[in-house]
Amino acid sequence: MMIGVAGFRRHIGQLLSRSNGFIAASLSAASCADEAEKAEGAGCRDDAAALRLKWIAMAAILVSGVMGVGLPLAGRKRRTVQTGSAVFVAAKAFAAGVILATGFGHMLHDAEHALSNPCLPAAPWRRFPFPGFVAMLAALATLVLDVLVTRFYETKHRAEVARLKADAAAALAAASTSASDEDITVVTVVESEHKVPLLQAHSHSHAQYHVRSVVVSQILEMGIVSHSVIIGLSLGVSRSPCTIRPLVAALSFHQFFEGFALGGCIAQAQFKNLSAVMMASFFAITTPTGIAAGAGLSSFYNANSPRALVVEGILDSVSAGILIYMALVDLIAADFLGGKMTGSPRQQVMAYVALFLGALSMSSLAVWA
Repeated sequence: MMIGVAGFRRHIGQLLSRSNGFIAASLSAASCADEAEKAEGAGCRDDAAALRLKWIAMAAILVSGVMGVGLPLAGRKRRTVQTGSAVFVAAKAFAAGVILATGFGHMLHDAEHALSNPCLPAAPWRRFPFPGFVAMLAALATLVLDVLVTRFYETKHRAEVARLKADAAAALAAASTSASDEDITVVTVVESEHKVPLLQAHSHSHAQYHVRSVVVSQILEMGIVSHSVIIGLSLGVSRSPCTIRPLVAALSFHQFFEGFALGGCIAQAQFKNLSAVMMASFFAITTPTGIAAGAGLSSFYNANSPRALVVEGILDSVSAGILIYMALVDLIAADFLGGKMTGSPRQQVMAYVALFLGALSMSSLAVWA
């Protein structure tokens, strides 16, 4: 019996010692010279040229983000691009395809690349599919958050409706008790087929759609912003013009259509002007801010150390799970399966074509970014 206990303790000690070795190797800040040379490109390291390209990237990505997120918001009053128009539906489907391809073709791929790097110990990083596993957990966590936030807003909306009804009933009761028989005001309500009563207009289905739009816009911004910080930092810490140059056009395209998808959700949620501008501005400045922060850290931050690779891989996986969930559930399924595709067959075909074009276009950019 004592021999068995001693053997068990020895086995646990060896396991803990081995685990501590894995953790120490995974969190090391030491550089991998070979991997750093591959990442930067042999003979293509030029700090001055890289800094100039970073300034160009910040300006181009900022303008693209502002244009993308601003078009749906500025076009809310214009018939051609307001929510529900054929142009808006097709553009939003294209943007949904872009976000889906970003999750599958970019973020998940980057996570696999980081976590399978030879700088990391083989166990556990190459013996278990961590990128897919973390992305799955992030998608499930997004589902839980989606449900909880939706219920919160629905409860808040019901409480507000109940309060308005109570205030209206109290005002009506006060008016009826204070009125005398000689001073009675008769109010005639004329129903028109072109005017819908307020309470009827804000029916349960309409309120539920509005709540979902609010939740989708906020969670989508969270997912987009989280990975925008990552790609901004990745570009900012690079010291190779050969790496940065193709990223400028790719990320500008990416930022424009991600912004358009987010702007469309914000427009559908009918936020107040100040809230909409704040959400749009936060999205637009995130990637340029990440680039600036990365440029400031590039002198002492080692993007190819095991610690940086683990952090980058896990964050990329989380972003991939959030974006894939949002693209499939809250953008594509909500529009294509939720009864919102009520236009002509031509408009529906255009939406499907735009969806596939967006996914294929963003996937093709994986050659450069």
